[in-house]
Amino acid sequence: TSLMLADHVPVEAQYAEEGPGPGIFTAEPGDQQQPVSQAGRWCSVRRGCAMLGALGLLAGVGVGSWLIVLYLWPAASQPVSRTLQDEEMPLGCSEASSEEALLPALPRPVSFRTDRQGFLLEVRVGARSDWLLVCHEGWSPALGLRVCRSLGHLRLTYDKGVNLTDIELNSSQEFAQLSPRLGGFQEEVWQPRNNCTSGQVVSLKCSECGARPLASRIVGGQAAAPGRWPWHASVTLDSRHTCGASVLSPHWVVTAAHCMYSFRLSRLSSWRVHTGLVSHSAIRPHQGAVVEKIIPHPFYSTRNHDYDVALLRLRTPLSFSDSVGAVCLPAEEQHFPRGSQCWVSGWGHTDPSHTHSSDMLRDMVAPLLSTQLCNSSCVYGGALTPRMLCAGYLDGRADACQGDSGGPLVCPDGGIWRLVGVVSWGRGCAEPNHPGVYAKVTEFLDWIHDTAQDSL
Repeated sequence: TSLMLADHVPVEAQYAEEGPGPGIFTAEPGDQQQPVSQAGRWCSVRRGCAMLGALGLLAGVGVGSWLIVLYLWPAASQPVSRTLQDEEMPLGCSEASSEEALLPALPRPVSFRTDRQGFLLEVRVGARSDWLLVCHEGWSPALGLRVCRSLGHLRLTYDKGVNLTDIELNSSQEFAQLSPRLGGFQEEVWQPRNNCTSGQVVSLKCSECGARPLASRIVGGQAAAPGRWPWHASVTLDSRHTCGASVLSPHWVVTAAHCMYSFRLSRLSSWRVHTGLVSHSAIRPHQGAVVEKIIPHPFYSTRNHDYDVALLRLRTPLSFSDSVGAVCLPAEEQHFPRGSQCWVSGWGHTDPSHTHSSDMLRDMVAPLLSTQLCNSSCVYGGALTPRMLCAGYLDGRADACQGDSGGPLVCPDGGIWRLVGVVSWGRGCAEPNHPGVYAKVTEFLDWIHDTAQDSL
């Protein structure tokens, strides 16, 4: 099913205006016609041939110049608007079929997790396979916020010390003590212990994210049920849907920078964010959360849509419910491999001609593709930067489309969902060998955290 769900960058063919045609000279009424000799006729023929030859040469130069522009123009400016079926790929596209081998994931020097009952913080250090409870000595809320961020949460809800006598421990349980002399979260900071001198361990609760209380299974490309994607928001300008967005917290949503750049002269009070929606026809004027601040990434490029993310600060916080909630960010240094079955959703166009938008929120599976494949000469020819990723299908069966920009590409991670991409751009909609391109969220984690924290 084609879910024409990126403001895919349109390619506008530019045609040089044709000049006037060859002049046709007619004799004036007063002119006298003179007999034309055979030599004169021959000269006229030669002049006509020379003129035709010159015109042919000019036409050849024009066509040649157009072909050079078409095929040699840098890929970063605009990808070439032609499609190739998989079976018609030329033999020179070997880089498209030989993707990079998956490298084994290296263990992180320090990893964190919390249990679901008492929110007890555990740390795994280096090559050790066991999880250690964290002693409360030397702990601080600033450390708690850093741990929450490393786990993909935007905020710290609370942290506190819990008495060891109040929890059940197995006999082999060990602990980790923070070294007061060392900073950061390096391996050397965490010193294994058999017990905690304070008799307390850290209980840590981060902001809620990534849960779908009302989720139900629906085939990709179909209308989404209420609460299936509780973080999906609609950004409207004067009550008209402009782009999708993802809820990160009650005060913050993330969207694509190019969505806001196109309307940067609009009044701030005209922007609103609507959550908990399935049908756009349910939107009424003056509903939704008022946007208080628009913060596009400072390095956003209109030329190639690099750094295509923006944060929106809401004037009043969203009320979370079963149908409205936040999505988790990726954890630090977390990378989803190619082939991961992720999902994209939106209210965008549902046909390649861009004549019909969906009133109902729709979704589809979008497998992650390797950057090497998407940057091959058969696909986008090097147009993807390190801040972009690719997802979808080479056969063009389904794709994102106009109106879906800024929306979420989410991937499951255990029992939660993480925002891996933001719908950004692409060549057409559902064209073969032109899958959707997304802003790569892992590349913006520091900027998102620092921006949200600075505005608190």
